[in-house]
Amino acid sequence: MLSSIAIAADACWELRFDPLFAGHRGYAFPCDAQGQVDMDRLSDRALQNYLYARAMMGRETAWPRIQPTLLH
Repeated sequence: MLSSIAIAADACWELRFDPLFAGHRGYAFPCDAQGQVDMDRLSDRALQNYLYARAMMGRETAWPRIQPTLLH
């Protein structure tokens, strides 16, 4: 398990929409620590996927969660 110091120093954040059903796809988008996605910085396809994932919360995707993503 990573310490909070390591996470704070080396992490950015992503907003994850996990699939509700096996075999379906999930979605992940870069965000800030509060879960705000900068839609202006998304590609056209990523923006379409983001809007779709938001619209499908509770139907095809789970409610989103914010998690750190370690930079490589």
